[in-house]
Amino acid sequence: MDPDEPPTGSSLTTKQLQQNLKAVKQRERPLRLLFEIPSSQIIEQTLSRHVVYAVVVMRSGSFDSSRVSVERRYSDFSRLHQQLLEEFDEELEEVVLPRKLLTGNFNSEVISERRLALQDYLAMLFAVRSVRHSRLFSDFFTEPEQRRAHSLLRAGQFGPAMEQLQAVIQIQEKLLPWQKPTLMVASLSALAVCHRDLEDPDQAFAAAHRALPAVRRYGLKAYRAALLELLLDVGYQLGRPVAQIQEELTTLRDAERGEVSYRSLKEIVVQEFI
Repeated sequence: MDPDEPPTGSSLTTKQLQQNLKAVKQRERPLRLLFEIPSSQIIEQTLSRHVVYAVVVMRSGSFDSSRVSVERRYSDFSRLHQQLLEEFDEELEEVVLPRKLLTGNFNSEVISERRLALQDYLAMLFAVRSVRHSRLFSDFFTEPEQRRAHSLLRAGQFGPAMEQLQAVIQIQEKLLPWQKPTLMVASLSALAVCHRDLEDPDQAFAAAHRALPAVRRYGLKAYRAALLELLLDVGYQLGRPVAQIQEELTTLRDAERGEVSYRSLKEIVVQEFI
């Protein structure tokens, strides 16, 4: 037998067969999100104090080395629960948010118990199909950071804005199997603007190019024209072939004359999350 050829079914050892079967099962294992709340912190302010919980989001079913975390207060969980009840009341009959405490909120044992209870709460929410496909669910993990990133962008603080956006995009990537592909358009567009203003055209081109397929598919006209404009301009700088981009932009404007926005991508981005 040629040593360079893979072994056939008849020549595999029992151990190799078992390894192959295990690999197949791992590939076929359905994806799901896992949530951990490994730590918490008491935040002292002038007239008040509160607890923030570090919420880690991971994806199972495939190797996921990226552990992205966000910080949320109990009030954030409570707000999410009320919003979900308004939309999915009957489907949440068995999902109970840990109750609000009137005393003992800053006791270490109480905080530890609440961490585990909130972790279980997120797992129960994810188990409800309508919830995990809801934009309310994804917004819980990303919207505060997106708002912060866009605020920094509007202030011209592109470096810090980019750091926030990269964290948002990592979480959105984990959520995408259950969310619409348009989920990442705003954050990728903002990231492209940051890279361009930081004079990194290669990364600006990559972020804009990544956002474009969902924009095309779902007919986001304003974003499409603006992304094509940025790709065309940055592509010229990089010496990339841009004839197809130019043709697509020209065709779009001819077909949608009077309807396509002529705002730049930056002008669109700065209006988000105001």
